[in-house]
Amino acid sequence: MNRFQLKMLHMQDQLLGWDTYWCLRLNRYSTRYAVARLFKLISRMGDGWFWYGMVLFVWAWYGMVVLPLLIQISLTSLTGLAIYKLLKNKTLRPRPYQVHQAIMLGERPLDHFSFPSGHTLHAVLFTVMLGVSFPLLLPVLLPFMLLVAASRVILGLHYPTDVMVGAAIGGVLAGLSLCMTV
Repeated sequence: MNRFQLKMLHMQDQLLGWDTYWCLRLNRYSTRYAVARLFKLISRMGDGWFWYGMVLFVWAWYGMVVLPLLIQISLTSLTGLAIYKLLKNKTLRPRPYQVHQAIMLGERPLDHFSFPSGHTLHAVLFTVMLGVSFPLLLPVLLPFMLLVAASRVILGLHYPTDVMVGAAIGGVLAGLSLCMTV
């Protein structure tokens, strides 16, 4: 093995150690009943119910004039879903609770693998796309987006890097989609 490969392995080990440390640390909050219930509710709402509700709210408030934007958001979300599924099936990263006995599972996972966080991907995507078009919604969208991202780690479903990569994919997709309409 050459120096570069050794350096890459060392960096990979450090990242995995950081990921595990923060996963364990944040998952401790799920031992508190009220915290676990709150994040379980947020996670379930992040399954799509909150975002569908926001889309319906915008449509009800603004009418047919926002239909092109809502179609664009839907198509961008479907693109995110395809990327998310592809990455999950290629990386096959087990969920934290499957690897570390100290991590408590706080919510039933929707699928088997961890990387990337689809909840976070869609939370960022919807927040960016709706927030750019309707900035008055940002005081509701931003905190919910952050809570969804936190819930994934606190409930033992994802590592922090799963959430970060999901957020990056969601942000990039939303940005590209919005740039294509300007």
